[in-house]
Amino acid sequence: MSAVMVQEDRDSRLALRAHDIHKHFDGVAALSGARLDVREGEIHALLGENGAGKSTLIKVLTGVHQPDQGSLERDAEPLEIRTVRDAQRAGVVALYQETSIIPTISVAENILLGERTPSSGGIVSWRAMHRQARHYLDRLNQGNIPLRRLAGSLSPVQQTMVSVARALASNARVLILDEPTAALTDTEIQDLFAVLRGLRDEGVGIVYVSHRLEEVFQLCDRVTIMRNGQTIMTKDVEDVTIDEVISTMVGGSPDSMFPDRGTATDRVVLSVEALSGNKVRDLSFSAHAGEVVGIGGLAGSGRSEVMRLLAGDQKRTAGTITVDGSTLAGGGGVDRSLRAGIALVPEERRSQGVSLGDTIENNVAMANLSKVSAGGWVSAKAITELARKSIADLRIKARGPRQEVGLLSGGNQQKVVLAKMLARSPKVLLLDEPTRGIDVGTKAEIYRLIRALAANGTTIITVSSELPELIGLSDRILIMHEGRVSGEVSATGADEEMLLSYCYGRDA
Repeated sequence: MSAVMVQEDRDSRLALRAHDIHKHFDGVAALSGARLDVREGEIHALLGENGAGKSTLIKVLTGVHQPDQGSLERDAEPLEIRTVRDAQRAGVVALYQETSIIPTISVAENILLGERTPSSGGIVSWRAMHRQARHYLDRLNQGNIPLRRLAGSLSPVQQTMVSVARALASNARVLILDEPTAALTDTEIQDLFAVLRGLRDEGVGIVYVSHRLEEVFQLCDRVTIMRNGQTIMTKDVEDVTIDEVISTMVGGSPDSMFPDRGTATDRVVLSVEALSGNKVRDLSFSAHAGEVVGIGGLAGSGRSEVMRLLAGDQKRTAGTITVDGSTLAGGGGVDRSLRAGIALVPEERRSQGVSLGDTIENNVAMANLSKVSAGGWVSAKAITELARKSIADLRIKARGPRQEVGLLSGGNQQKVVLAKMLARSPKVLLLDEPTRGIDVGTKAEIYRLIRALAANGTTIITVSSELPELIGLSDRILIMHEGRVSGEVSATGADEEMLLSYCYGRDA
């Protein structure tokens, strides 16, 4: 049989079908007729903004939730999945963004955990365990991962590979990956892609959930888009464009995501003269009230260092920073920058921006003690009121002020970080990659929020690695190259080719 015929036969076989799935929680519809067909030997992207129904559908497929209506099929036969174990026995396995490895046991034990552990008379056969675990790692071309090492000591990509090996050990026919590249470097992402392509070629059906559309177009064969609990579109990736994907996800044109500009005034709020740090050299620029200044550049260009220098999080070696006519003393420091009216929303929100194990109200209050205390006493009522106002103003989707931040979606975690800083009413708001890792719908909300802040007179400096975002959101764009500004343009006259030329230090 020819390779073409084998592929056609494989494409005609569905590893899993979800048809007309409905699911309600407390009377609210999370899924309304959702559907998903996963073929053997394909990588199938499942896309949609937060709240579109992706997570609920995945939980139905994996036995976490029971549908109110609808059916599951495999090989054209009904498939009943009532528990997670049922799903695993049917070969449906999900790997989530926070890897599910147990860090305090070995790699081999993680791969063959539970019923798969080789034993005789209740005694574990370590030799058989290591032989079998090595087999699954070798299938993934990961033979260099030590079997006896504690899994918690592995790199993020190695932990992901161990999770995939465990899925193979459970005879996974459908592998669901939820944001698997969130903690990986570019090189590690390509290593993971190579592994996934190999599994696809073996006939495994892979469901790939990601907010990174460039990954979808690089890796996936087909794409299904959900919105408001419904499946809106399924197409071959080669037959769809990024703009079509975005417009289908949000229900409108990608250009409509960006609010109108034109809020900048003539009043200079921030003035930077000959600023230097470790990478940054002799940087000078000014920013006005109501203006959004975008800063771009390749990784290592110094763009994020600019933000740390302005925020006082990194000591400057030369230069002056002036806010509303007052020059910050040379030593800087975060407290001094905050008192001057400069607030930073950092790039790494999970490690630097919020305390994931604490509540929304405590996260907001800790950055604004002066607003919730008097005479040395902290007011619980003031804390709750401040948090409720933040939740309402930023449309944070949460059960209430006392919900743990770690239980929120990535986009809503980002809103909590913003809430902490916005409660300080800063004159200058620094945003380092404000929409990284969040869905396009939440991106549009954050764009509207940024523009609303600018309309109220806040000066905003934002770093982004996404050139379309810089062009659509900013009034003016500075491009960094090797620590210096290589180009400065009005966003209304900029295009991606021009900005990319400046990113490489070339004259556009």
